[in-house]
Amino acid sequence: MAAERLFNSEVCVQLRGQGCEERRLNVRVNIELLSISNPVHKKDLAVRLTDDADPFFLYNLVISEEDFQSLKSQQGLLVDFSAFPQKFIDLLQQCIQEQNKDIPRFLLQLISSASVLDHTPVSLNVVETNPFKHLTHLSLKFLPGNDAEVKKFLASCLKCLKEDKMTLEEKLRKTEEDFTRQLSYTQQSLAEKSRELDKLKNEWTSYTAALTSKHTQELTAEKERALQAQTQYQQQHEQQKKELESLHQRSIQQLQNRLSELEVINKDLTERRYKGDSTVRELKAKLSGVEDECQRAKQEVVSLRRENTTLDAECHEKEKLINQLQTRVAVLEQEIKDKDQLVIRTKEVLDATQEQKVILEENTEKKQSHIEKLETTIKSLSAELLKANEIIKKLQGDLKTLMSKLKLKNTVTIQQEKLLAEKEERLQKEQRELQETGQSLRMKEQEVCKLQEQLETTIQKLEESKQLLKTNENVITWLNKQLNEVQMVKKMETPSSTHGAVRTALSPHSMLDRPSFPSSGINHPISPFYAFQKFAEPARNKNTSPHCLAPKIQFNSQVSKIDQHSDVQPATAATGHPSNKENGDNLGLESKYFKKKEDSIPLRGLSQNTLNSEYLKPYVSKVQPSPPAAVTTASAYFPG
Repeated sequence: MAAERLFNSEVCVQLRGQGCEERRLNVRVNIELLSISNPVHKKDLAVRLTDDADPFFLYNLVISEEDFQSLKSQQGLLVDFSAFPQKFIDLLQQCIQEQNKDIPRFLLQLISSASVLDHTPVSLNVVETNPFKHLTHLSLKFLPGNDAEVKKFLASCLKCLKEDKMTLEEKLRKTEEDFTRQLSYTQQSLAEKSRELDKLKNEWTSYTAALTSKHTQELTAEKERALQAQTQYQQQHEQQKKELESLHQRSIQQLQNRLSELEVINKDLTERRYKGDSTVRELKAKLSGVEDECQRAKQEVVSLRRENTTLDAECHEKEKLINQLQTRVAVLEQEIKDKDQLVIRTKEVLDATQEQKVILEENTEKKQSHIEKLETTIKSLSAELLKANEIIKKLQGDLKTLMSKLKLKNTVTIQQEKLLAEKEERLQKEQRELQETGQSLRMKEQEVCKLQEQLETTIQKLEESKQLLKTNENVITWLNKQLNEVQMVKKMETPSSTHGAVRTALSPHSMLDRPSFPSSGINHPISPFYAFQKFAEPARNKNTSPHCLAPKIQFNSQVSKIDQHSDVQPATAATGHPSNKENGDNLGLESKYFKKKEDSIPLRGLSQNTLNSEYLKPYVSKVQPSPPAAVTTASAYFPG
């Protein structure tokens, strides 16, 4: 028997016991794949839970291929035995990543029926938490280890510890030898370096002595040269000094003569200067006044030019914004026209459903015997239909408010265009009205911001409606599967046992799973058996009345995907023929959900009245939904 270890790590587990508080515990999870070739080659998955702090904590689980098949059928697993270990390891790794968070998304729960983990079987659950509920992905039941298994586990732990000890001792011995070798090598290298250092010191002392002797000789030679140059410069300086003194005396005599002449001229100039100073003072006073006035005028001109440039830029930006808003308003008007066409088509579908209602009322007289058995379920259906009617009334009110808002937006845009034209003319004609235009422009900026916020909210709501339509498509596929399963069960049964099949379907043990629609505000489940049941008809009724319709609950889709590039094509039912486009039109879904099969129950689309949520209220504009078809058909079938 060969064992391959796949996973071995500590995981934080939430421990739950009966009558005790929850606590966290670090548990080591060991996953091994055991391959046995004697007598038949097969593989088993062994999972072991241990605690490093408590050696007697031991829980084992061995899953063979046969056990995995039963586990797969019980818990609805979609993987094979070969891929199950890796998927289980992936879930454990996600739990390890999330265990340090305050609110982990994935967690492990160890649940025991007793208050203390004392040789009692436990179950290990891998749970995913979301805002709605706790989803259990996998639940494995572990058995406590007996004395022999605990002894075997302790012996294996002891063996592993001894092996680890031997390996550590060998590593320690090798490291000691390495360190001794390195120490001897470093000592030898240190001795060599010290010898080299002594040699370098001797060489450096001899080199410095030679340099000092050389520099002293050069200094003495330079000093002698400097003394000789100094004596030469002193002789030259004395000669130049005598020449300059003679020149200086001559220039002094010339300057004295010149000075006497200049004194006479100076007296005349002083008199002229006093006169000029008086005239300059008067001119300076006049010039300062003129300069002040000039500066003021320049400042006013600069401020006016700046205001003009800012106002021109703001007007240009506002014109751009107005053009963008006009294009958006045109797009919204086009969407409103598309929705009007949708309303016309839904009215046509309503007329067809009313004609079918007349035919169905004739068939209700024949089904009175079956209605008595279904009276208990009618109460739940009627409550759900009442809720759907309330949701439709709320949507109609929201539609009216949206229409009034659109009218207000149109009037505001028209007023903005008129005001901007008037402001451009005033800017060209007069500069005095600049202050008034600034105030009006501020008001328009506030209005444009409000319009932009409203447009952003509408875009966000449109995206949410698209997501809701995707969830509705998933519900339609689920309902198709349920209908095909019911039809296959009825196909296998004989015509004589139809009444017994109806009774078994009504029993609580054979009831199908009921889907719930949280997006529509309906939290309690709706039974697909009561929503889409097709009662068995005798053979003579089929022969005598070929156009007689079997009782079906018809749903009309009223809200389609809101997209500029998608075409809306609502399904219309032909009057008098039950097989007109029942499985032909796609209704915005993929063709694989509407392939016609033998003896399958036709589906004309899921009623949006039951799936409507409060998120779609602000988005639907100018659409007046028709009364729910489910209410009319239910009142025809179930008069009580």
